[in-house]
Amino acid sequence: MISSASDLREAAVLVRKNAYAPYSNFKVGAAMRAKSGKIYVGANVENASYPVGTCAEEAALAAMIAAGETEVIEAYVIADCSEPLPPCGACRQRLKEFGKDQVIVWMGTTDGQEEATTIGDLLPGAFDPAHMARSQYMSSSL
Repeated sequence: MISSASDLREAAVLVRKNAYAPYSNFKVGAAMRAKSGKIYVGANVENASYPVGTCAEEAALAAMIAAGETEVIEAYVIADCSEPLPPCGACRQRLKEFGKDQVIVWMGTTDGQEEATTIGDLLPGAFDPAHMARSQYMSSSL
């Protein structure tokens, strides 16, 4: 059974207020619980070279890594949407890289809706560092 993530939600709600989204006005907050139990947060950051920017999940994971942690065990993402919105494909891959398939990903809206899933369900075909050995895919005739 999936338990409550009220502390993660609270952290994501608070950091969302700091999002920098002057072009889309689509503010996102994310909170990640590391294996140590500490919570790291991030907000999305847009810039004039749109779509180049930083996702909230990416920012939270970067803060976690900068603090010396390497494993996320639970995540919460909140946005002002009509229904809970899952992380983008790149952030799903990032979550997979620093977590396991069983990592719970909470998706919330500013009006109180909430859903939970796992990174394994969100990203069943994840890249894996083992897939990066190009030689195993290259033909000897090349």
